[in-house]
Amino acid sequence: MKLSIYLFLLLVCAGCAVQKTEVKTARFDEQITRKPADYSNGSIWQASSRSITEDFKAYQRGDIITIVITETASASKQASTNTERSSSVNAGIPNLLGLEKLGVISNNMNLTQLINASGDSKFAGTGSTSRQDNLTATISAKVLDVLATGNLQIEGRRNVKVNGEDQEIVLTGTVRPVDISPNNTVNSIYVADAKISYTGRGVISDRQSPGWLMNILDKVWPF
Repeated sequence: MKLSIYLFLLLVCAGCAVQKTEVKTARFDEQITRKPADYSNGSIWQASSRSITEDFKAYQRGDIITIVITETASASKQASTNTERSSSVNAGIPNLLGLEKLGVISNNMNLTQLINASGDSKFAGTGSTSRQDNLTATISAKVLDVLATGNLQIEGRRNVKVNGEDQEIVLTGTVRPVDISPNNTVNSIYVADAKISYTGRGVISDRQSPGWLMNILDKVWPF
């Protein structure tokens, strides 16, 4: 009895498990320390200051970059098979050891058509599959780190809550500085190792998924 109870509790916990996406919190900005000003050389210009001719593209840890997400994926596959086979057999024994003359074999029997068989087989099969996904959004991300190659590791999150329904977009990946436009934006197709997550939480999302008991039955049902 105890074993049955433990198994039931284990299934309940498995049905309630959810996958969480790990993202950086707002405290990430607090970890970035700004270099103190140094006027010992008698100049107001600092090493951390930007040149007047330098653009405002992200290039260092903590900078913000805008990602334009335009993901379009489509795939289709179609296959067809047609096979056909036919065969026929005709056999006869006009003479069989003279038995046809001795009356052993009935005179009404036609020895020239003892076997007459035919066969026909046909098969036709068709199949097709197609899938199309579209995601369009704009999200600002932070530069988490600058790699030795100069590429920027980025991560961004946007959460919109309307009538108690949370819609969250999370994006991570690596961007080359050369792919960043002068207005500090980059298309998502240029983000390497991109991971884009678009999820929703709330009453509407709950109604679009089966209950926990149905999830458990789907996992343990053997048929």
